[in-house]
Amino acid sequence: MADSRLAPTNPAEYRFAVYSCGYKWDLTDKPDRAVALFEHSSAAQKYGSLMWPSTFEVIDVMTGEKV
Repeated sequence: MADSRLAPTNPAEYRFAVYSCGYKWDLTDKPDRAVALFEHSSAAQKYGSLMWPSTFEVIDVMTGEKV
């Protein structure tokens, strides 16, 4: 039975992808995958700045542009 205190999740609402960008430090030669998705760009920016302050990027998955 689903927990009635948790709102249903709609993946289409998570528009902002956070990338750690390990390639900026030569940590990988493979394309980066998004490590987190967020509904709001401000939350994505905050998360990225706390986890990878000098390398992260936030991308709007609808437009493909950096935020």
